[in-house]
Amino acid sequence: MASRLQIEGDASVLLRVAHSNLKSFATDIRFSLQMSVEAVKDKVWKKCGTSVNSMRLELYDDCKNKLRDLSDDSRPLGFYSPLDGFRIHIIDLDPSSVTSEGWLEDTSLVEKYSISEDEYNKRSGTFRKFKKQMASQNPSAFRNKMSDDYMEDLCTNIKVGDRCEVDSGEKRGVVKYVGRAEALGPGFWIGVQYDEPLGKHDGMLVAILNEIPLKRMRYDVIAKGSGERRCSWYLGKAIIPEEVEK
Repeated sequence: MASRLQIEGDASVLLRVAHSNLKSFATDIRFSLQMSVEAVKDKVWKKCGTSVNSMRLELYDDCKNKLRDLSDDSRPLGFYSPLDGFRIHIIDLDPSSVTSEGWLEDTSLVEKYSISEDEYNKRSGTFRKFKKQMASQNPSAFRNKMSDDYMEDLCTNIKVGDRCEVDSGEKRGVVKYVGRAEALGPGFWIGVQYDEPLGKHDGMLVAILNEIPLKRMRYDVIAKGSGERRCSWYLGKAIIPEEVEK
């Protein structure tokens, strides 16, 4: 509850500021009781983007009851007797305001810049051309140190569904994936679902390839690079084959 006793000599008040168009916007701002309503508007437009001339202010108490409109720009804020914890609600009167249509909060509504592969390849000074130039000057630095089949032989006797141990038996679980995972690095990887929440992630790893249909399964994990599945309670981890024992 807001304090009903404004301390004598206290020349400022802490108010919550909200906005009619911005549902997620809410901030606490301290105002001088001597500043005019117009000065209050000038202070809050820098926080929300609504211009001073397009703004109407309403004062609410801490129980969400509207008390009055701050309609006289020349009046000092203290004239309206706000208390700490009260709220100033900004009404944006401009239909073409930057706060309208929701794109400040929902970026999916903002048109994104896109460029075709052909147009990008025609450009100079791109990272792709820089990387190609560096690779031509020092090929060994851009060559994989390990082959794509690294540790494949260790996976020969490991298949999905096998019980396994990791870290010399300290962790036990079930094999959920065996294969390549390009985003994790070259070679073969094993996805393990632990019996206990000892993993490093929940299995929600971004898909790079789409060899396995998108699917969400409780307690299931799959290595990054071959699909996307869910493992609850941090049960999942992608492991190199030499760390796994049947």
